[in-house]
Amino acid sequence: MTASRRFTAQGTNTHFVCASCGADVAPLSNGSVRNHCPACLHSLHLDVFPGDRASDCGGDMVPVGVDRHPKKGWIIVHRCAKCGFEGRNKAALDDPHQPDDYGLIVELSSRRRDV
Repeated sequence: MTASRRFTAQGTNTHFVCASCGADVAPLSNGSVRNHCPACLHSLHLDVFPGDRASDCGGDMVPVGVDRHPKKGWIIVHRCAKCGFEGRNKAALDDPHQPDDYGLIVELSSRRRDV
């Protein structure tokens, strides 16, 4: 991987319309990068490594589970509906303007991931 394909927050924390539910999604206000919809938790398969935008797949990244990290908090586990790639994204529960839907995260915590 070249240095130009490595993660940079600049330019990747932008407004988007969710391809899954149509929600209008604002950038995170804490300086981090928003990479999933706070309303439905879906994402798009755009990255190979977080923020690199190196994937050509573009499939729907479906939230299939969550993990709890002692320092990072809730981690949403996504699986691409097109190619099966699995990725992990930190939940944005602390965003003051558009936090992730905590109810969906709780629901995901009770699901089995192999379904």
